[in-house]
Amino acid sequence: MVPQLLVSDFAGTAMKEEGGVLTAYRLALTAHDIPFTEEDLAARRGANKRAVFRELAARNRPSGEANDVADRALARFEEALREEYTTGEVREVDGAETAFRQLKAAGVKLALTSGFDRGLVDLLVRRLRWEGLFDFVLSGGDAPAGRPAPFFIYRTMMDLGVHDVRRVAVVGDTPLDLQAGMNARAGWVIGVLSGAHGLEALGATEHTHLLPSVASLPALFG
Repeated sequence: MVPQLLVSDFAGTAMKEEGGVLTAYRLALTAHDIPFTEEDLAARRGANKRAVFRELAARNRPSGEANDVADRALARFEEALREEYTTGEVREVDGAETAFRQLKAAGVKLALTSGFDRGLVDLLVRRLRWEGLFDFVLSGGDAPAGRPAPFFIYRTMMDLGVHDVRRVAVVGDTPLDLQAGMNARAGWVIGVLSGAHGLEALGATEHTHLLPSVASLPALFG
């Protein structure tokens, strides 16, 4: 059975992510004296970026000060990524656009979701020339909480008029993506090995399918 709706993560799933996010995290966290480990960053790939900075900043500051510092660090993070994605190369995961267009031709509604801010998401969509490809595009501020909460998925269903979560497929490259799909009770919860996490991490997270990349989606759905 073909899903009625596919909800795809962006960086690492639809677009190649070759270390720019981690570099920007390290730069912003170090500049604002926010403690972190590489394990912290790996575990939070795919999360709402503001929430990540506020959580980490609260480790060594009272809440009010932590929020102020986190917001400044977030601004530096977004500035660094915007510089990278404005001047550097932006590429799709091989075969992603072809796969998405095949699914769209088969009647599947397409949504793209990201923990990045709206300006950065719109920049990346333009650079990939994907305007009009997706029926709905969400940024980090478009839901009350980011992954692993299922709100990106539910918000997409509401806006696109999809009523049965069993007809929704969720695809992403991080454990948080898979956890969001399972929390939503989506019919398909698909991990892809094209991004931040490999077989060990995704295989240990509840899912329905694991694929090399989104390029394999049309074959999965027949």
